[in-house]
Amino acid sequence: MGVLDIVPAGVLTGDQTRKLFEYARENQFAIPAVNVTSSSTANAVLEAARDSKSPIIIQCSQGGSAYYAGKGLPNGNQEASITGAIAAAHHVRAVAASHGIPVVMHSDHCAKKLLPWFDGMLDADEAYFKEHGVPLFSSHMLDLSEESKEENIEICEKYLKRMAPINLWLEMEIGITGGEEDGVDNTGVDNASLYTQPDDIFQVHEALSKISPNFSIAAAFGNVHGVYKPGNVKLRPEILHNHQVYVEQKTGKTKPLFLVFHGGSGSTKDEIATAVQNGVVKMNVDTDTQFAYLVGMRDFFKKNAAYLQSQVGNPDGEDKPNKKYYDPRVWVREGEKTLVTRVKEACSDLGNVNRL
Repeated sequence: MGVLDIVPAGVLTGDQTRKLFEYARENQFAIPAVNVTSSSTANAVLEAARDSKSPIIIQCSQGGSAYYAGKGLPNGNQEASITGAIAAAHHVRAVAASHGIPVVMHSDHCAKKLLPWFDGMLDADEAYFKEHGVPLFSSHMLDLSEESKEENIEICEKYLKRMAPINLWLEMEIGITGGEEDGVDNTGVDNASLYTQPDDIFQVHEALSKISPNFSIAAAFGNVHGVYKPGNVKLRPEILHNHQVYVEQKTGKTKPLFLVFHGGSGSTKDEIATAVQNGVVKMNVDTDTQFAYLVGMRDFFKKNAAYLQSQVGNPDGEDKPNKKYYDPRVWVREGEKTLVTRVKEACSDLGNVNRL
């Protein structure tokens, strides 16, 4: 039995996402969640998953969504971020099934100050659900880790009550991911905040499970965005086991948590394996894939510099055209190729290969 025996190819609903994550947890693998900022990066991620015969998670951050819509658009009220996220979701919906793979279409970190972005995406989900019977996205993430635990849980409950009737998945975060990403700077936080306590996890599970089974928890275990670590913080994926055991004892259910690994770039393969063994079903990868997208273009520009100085004239002759070098379809594709390679590596690290 493979993933396609459980869920269809194309963009999944919240219930289908839960079935996918249950299968991943049972079979000890996780799915990379790759941030995209354009149709080019989205297509490369889909290509990598297709070639790996794997499900995939495609996600847009608030800043990435604004870029997707166009950097020239105003975003004072999150209008560009709303438009870009919707555009990305429609694009992925249009092409995902053609790749023959299940796709979780997800929005990344949404802090309290960005809730108008979240509301705009839910408006689009509700409108799409009214017409098609499924939401536009599969899943959304609320990152209220900078708020009090009580407020974090209260706001998550409020939104999950809105999301559950239209079959959406909710990812929430408790505990802080260090480092800096997409304008959110947590490099100066107290190291103790980078480790979530088991009872905090149980309180989240207890509150949200009364509303819907379709939620996951990004619990902090020393995670850091980027490929650096502030201070002497140590990544400790083994503590996720303690969370699972604690909630098992409280609920009587075996491995009851769907856990998410944030700040996955730069992690060792052993750390990743330990996290997956302890119930991680999704790992975010952004910093490494950003660099991978650059590498192909950078190397192309270096190799072909003499052919990129003008439209006509190169080492082969003063009248020789250079269009086959400066055509964006040529050099952007080189970035897509190296991004495809890095996403395949992420799939391999997580055991997410030949899973269809």
